[in-house]
Amino acid sequence: MTGATKELQADYDTPWKDVLETYFEQFTNFFFPAVWAGIDWDKGYEFLDKELQKVVRDAVLGRRIGDKLVRVWQADGQEAWVLIHIEVQGQYEPAFAERIYVYNYRLFDRYQRRVASLVVLADRSATWRPNEYGYDLWGSRVSFHFPAVKLLDYAAHWGDLTASKNPFATVVMAH
Repeated sequence: MTGATKELQADYDTPWKDVLETYFEQFTNFFFPAVWAGIDWDKGYEFLDKELQKVVRDAVLGRRIGDKLVRVWQADGQEAWVLIHIEVQGQYEPAFAERIYVYNYRLFDRYQRRVASLVVLADRSATWRPNEYGYDLWGSRVSFHFPAVKLLDYAAHWGDLTASKNPFATVVMAH
């Protein structure tokens, strides 16, 4: 990777990370409304980026854009908390779904808490839509599914985006 490519990647990473931290509630409401409805927003939330780095630092997991780990509490009255892993993926990556699975199980293993992996696909391919990983070997089966939104899909709703007061409508249009 050249210096110019690294600089461009850094410039792309920073706005997503900043906007995710500043407008996390609006992010979930815009892209993942069922997740937003399941969070007790009165109890707040906490970003755990250092914890995410501890979990994934020893793995060769490829390029990451806007990775965030957030601790939230559930709205259904349970005292349990979940970790929401947010991944913004800006380019095609053959092993992407496997990487999301690895993040998920490593976070579960470390914290013994349920983990929701949320994915925003910011690439330019209309056909690449990873949302699951799994395998089956001699009756032993792993099946992992995660919600993913594709920024390209919002182009068909430009009028709704311009009318929206959610800051992520602007982020999608700018992207």
